[in-house]
Amino acid sequence: MIKLILTDLDGTFLNSKGEFDKKLYTEVKALMDEQQIFFAPCTGKQCERVEELFGPELSQDLWILGDSATRIKHQDEYVYESLLPNKVGTEILQKLEEISDEYTIIACTPSAAIIKNTVPEEEAKVVRRSYARVKTVESLKEITEDFVKITVFDPQKKCFEHVKQLEEFKQQAYIVASEAAWIDISNHNVHKGTTVAELQKILNVTPEETMAFGDGLNDIELLERAAYSFAMSNAFEQIKEVAQFVTKSNDENAVLHTIKKMIALQA
Repeated sequence: MIKLILTDLDGTFLNSKGEFDKKLYTEVKALMDEQQIFFAPCTGKQCERVEELFGPELSQDLWILGDSATRIKHQDEYVYESLLPNKVGTEILQKLEEISDEYTIIACTPSAAIIKNTVPEEEAKVVRRSYARVKTVESLKEITEDFVKITVFDPQKKCFEHVKQLEEFKQQAYIVASEAAWIDISNHNVHKGTTVAELQKILNVTPEETMAFGDGLNDIELLERAAYSFAMSNAFEQIKEVAQFVTKSNDENAVLHTIKKMIALQA
């Protein structure tokens, strides 16, 4: 019996334009509500940005695992978070600035996603697609808060190379290149899998009662927490190997159509 459904957003739930079919979602959400199934986006996006995407009405019932699943937000309240200590995060930021000056570093704290005021406008627009609360600073050394996460956006798509230069921090932080353009860094041993486990405890739901969808390399642990795990047809091959099933692409509304079919079977 499925009681919890989780989905990554970019490349999975959202189409190539960063949108989803709200009419179809409303229809499928009503079916989930009938069977008392929880729905949870699990994403690198800031929780507030997820609320913007779904809108005030549709976002109220969501369990949002945002900021690379370092926080869980439900009905305007953070019910869980795990922060990267400022000292460790500051050392990682220094290393990132030494590695290259050709990418954008996004230092996320509980109050905002922080970028330098020298970031080109085109890259700043990319940041705002994932973060509702954005702040600019002259230097990342100004940050005194602990970090929700640190993210790198590289339009040159060299993240698989850059991430190798962060090996020295692997015992202090969780570091993954989710794809060629993105690196996500969070507190040690905190990722989509561990935060899904926290949500399953909160909701008293087992992995055997969980369905999950993903496409990127940071979705491996997410899929491992669900007996009903689906990779998108546009997913990395490693994700397809981890998942129990492969569904259609994010541009075919595959998440919503698959949910509709699966919960019809248990109606």
